Amino acid sequence: MAFLSEKELIKAFRDDEIAQHYFEVLRHLISKKSIFAQQVGLQEVAAYLGETFANAGAEVTIDETYEAPFVIAKFKSPKPDAKTIIFYNHYDTVPADDDQVWTNDPFTLTVRKGYMYGRGVDDDKGHITARLTAVRKYLRQIGDLPVNITFIMEGAEESASTDLEKYLAKYRDRLLPADLLIWEQGTKNILGQLEVTGGNKGIITFDLSVSSAEVDIHSKFGAVIESASWYLLNAISSMRAADGRILIDGIYDQVIQPNERELELVDKYALENSDSLRRLYDLRLPSLKKDRKAFLRTYFFEPALSIEGLSSGYQGQGVKTILPATAKAKMEMRLVPGLSPRYVFEKINSHLRRHGFEKVKVTYTLGEESYRSDMSHPAILNVIQLAERFYRPGVSVLPTAAGTGPMHMVYEALKVPMLAFGLGNPNSRDHGGDENVSLADYYTHIELIKELIKTYE
Repeated sequence: MAFLSEKELIKAFRDDEIAQHYFEVLRHLISKKSIFAQQVGLQEVAAYLGETFANAGAEVTIDETYEAPFVIAKFKSPKPDAKTIIFYNHYDTVPADDDQVWTNDPFTLTVRKGYMYGRGVDDDKGHITARLTAVRKYLRQIGDLPVNITFIMEGAEESASTDLEKYLAKYRDRLLPADLLIWEQGTKNILGQLEVTGGNKGIITFDLSVSSAEVDIHSKFGAVIESASWYLLNAISSMRAADGRILIDGIYDQVIQPNERELELVDKYALENSDSLRRLYDLRLPSLKKDRKAFLRTYFFEPALSIEGLSSGYQGQGVKTILPATAKAKMEMRLVPGLSPRYVFEKINSHLRRHGFEKVKVTYTLGEESYRSDMSHPAILNVIQLAERFYRPGVSVLPTAAGTGPMHMVYEALKVPMLAFGLGNPNSRDHGGDENVSLADYYTHIELIKELIKTYE
């Protein structure tokens, strides 16, 4: 297809009857809060999606066995030997509370200067309606589908996909066989290339806590009494070197190293580097990795131990001379293939005991394993080659993203080749204020999915 300008894409979108119909569906979806963390609106939004897909001609199943209903919508091809594409999406969002700045109400879809704004327009409700639009356009303009298309939509992705594993086990036989699974979302990079990624890092989050006395103690005893705060800080410091390398025995022994193709893809397409991050975030501290190859290998293919938050002692106005009796830290480790959350949790506990920090209580909070796709799989290569026709700057193919999601869980259940791409932009502000998507990118995604369906004819 000829590359269209942003103005031409927006005009095509506004003139497209089907796209406009499902844009109104998106408007309703945005207005309906569906937040697992707050237990808000999950059943209502699942029911609305079920009704929407049923009206579009899909065979719909809504399973409400667990806290977040699981929605399956199947569009069947009349071809007896038709392959199957699965779209994985989620209808839950993170909150949009008073701690974030929004220009307009986050649960009212607004359009300004070629962009749509609202909680979930990118992560992930906008992807649901864009992909449904593509299916409906194919059916209306061309006819019967040449491929079976199945949407699976969960409602707890933003809370570690609670119970998704159980739903997948229950419906595995109804979802398979499948040729390809397209992940929830993706973005363009700063060069305008569509990022096509094949995996993500896993994660384990855990709390550390220390209680050193019944009450806070006068700090005149600081020379002879250990405080909870110092004890915890020393325990945390024992787990990571100054250069960021994790010092917990057994962590790197289990890491599955990237192959040559994965290293080549990252070297060719990855844009992140220490200088760009310094400018983006106005960094005041030195980078842990400056050499580009070392930076990329560490960023994409190695685990990382981070402190999410620390709390101990007096934080009020003025001075309070105490030795705090309690200290707490929220911690996380980003995982790569070979590391399971439970394995890492046991190694953390063993490390602290072995180094004399047995007074630190370690509490497991959540965990997800990591996954990397085979980016040379024919079904994935088909998408990559097709996408190059829709983005003038081309595509950026990465074997994994540095973020986290339930890709490993889904792959273990279905064993289907997976990749992620979507309609986001470098400043879509997922999870932040003024989450947004360009109307041109939204419509391009619709057309790309429609053309992907055509490749199965």
